[in-house]
Amino acid sequence: MTFSTFTRKMRGRMRSNTCRIVLLTSLVWVIFDFVLIARYSDCIGKDGWRCKRSGEYDVELPNAERLVDDNQLVDDNEINTEKSLDGESGGALIMGQGFASGGISMTYPSVVLKKWFLAPSVQEAKGKPGEMGKPVKIPADMKDLMKEKFKENQFNLLASDMISLNRSLTDVRHEGCRRKHYASKLPTTSIVIVFHNEAWTTLLRTVWSVINRSPRALLKEIILVDDASERDFLGKQLEEYVAKLPVKTFVLRTEKRSGLIRARLLGAEHVSGEVITFLDAHCECTEGWLEPLLARIVQNRRTVVCPIIDVISDETFEYITASDSTWGGFNWKLNFRWYRVPSREMARRNNDRTAPLRTPTMAGGLFSIDKDYFYEIGSYDEGMDIWGGENLEMSFRELAKLLRAMLAIVKLCVIASSARVSAGTWRMFTPRA
Repeated sequence: MTFSTFTRKMRGRMRSNTCRIVLLTSLVWVIFDFVLIARYSDCIGKDGWRCKRSGEYDVELPNAERLVDDNQLVDDNEINTEKSLDGESGGALIMGQGFASGGISMTYPSVVLKKWFLAPSVQEAKGKPGEMGKPVKIPADMKDLMKEKFKENQFNLLASDMISLNRSLTDVRHEGCRRKHYASKLPTTSIVIVFHNEAWTTLLRTVWSVINRSPRALLKEIILVDDASERDFLGKQLEEYVAKLPVKTFVLRTEKRSGLIRARLLGAEHVSGEVITFLDAHCECTEGWLEPLLARIVQNRRTVVCPIIDVISDETFEYITASDSTWGGFNWKLNFRWYRVPSREMARRNNDRTAPLRTPTMAGGLFSIDKDYFYEIGSYDEGMDIWGGENLEMSFRELAKLLRAMLAIVKLCVIASSARVSAGTWRMFTPRA
């Protein structure tokens, strides 16, 4: 056998072995992908595995009576917090029920839950600008001033200053949402709001909307985190103002510009409530916004809950309702996007628009999470300098740790907030419940 013949045979064998290795590796990855898809898919086949069964994912709570506006206490019969909103023990709808090898309990000790009253509706101040979420009309002789003030925060600051800090809003909830019943006892929450050079009226309108439309017993405190603001009115003047509010409110300050994530972590360190609720500094909570968020978490502490996010016009401050048929996702550039809810998810919910959505990812500006669970999954990455990736990070942490926790968009809850969408434009949104 010549050397050239031997070389050709060896090359042929190497090619053959390489093909076998490639095929075997591909087969392993196909099996692995199938297992992952089967593990995390909502439903396989019309009546197959993980498809919704009768009685599953129902949101109505059988033993809790809704509060009434005359401050009557809810019924004393507590729901069984060992039983989920979904009709199965421990929260069957959750993307990943707690792991057996430790971690926080999925339910709260009854001693930390609080009885609550409905917050009274904010009455319309007839004739005042912006009441009931209506657009503000700027007189022609003030247009130049409006344009000048617009540059300060990239929204119509003149219109904002004309609107009451306690302005009324239309109850935009779905009719079915208004009839929902919630547990007679819920965990308390601390509101964490980060701001940097925020306008006075938008910041305080956010705070007042939380105070006015939240059951007082569930509102532990409001924590304002100043990320190195440079405006004088956000200093001592703000501290003196919030000290007089009817709900415990205080201001924390970073020593230097830290960015949204590190500022939020500072606020989270001072939380004393059971649940952390992060809000933007330019939003308005609507009627009944808080109860649905806490009602999901009380059933399973490993649930991260987001409200519907409506829009407030950056030019007129008009309240504009957004679609309730979208959920969070991302593209291949890892940019967060809103996508239409697929038919399989609508079918899983029996086409009930008031039922929570199981969303792949969430918007980062507004959400509630159990305090201990927030730290159990690693909280935020301190290395993040600007906003925009924390929402995907929070979503991926749960998958990376194989936690069976639900990211849910609660359709009963609505908020409107202002989020910067580009260097020169603002969109304003509001939480709605």
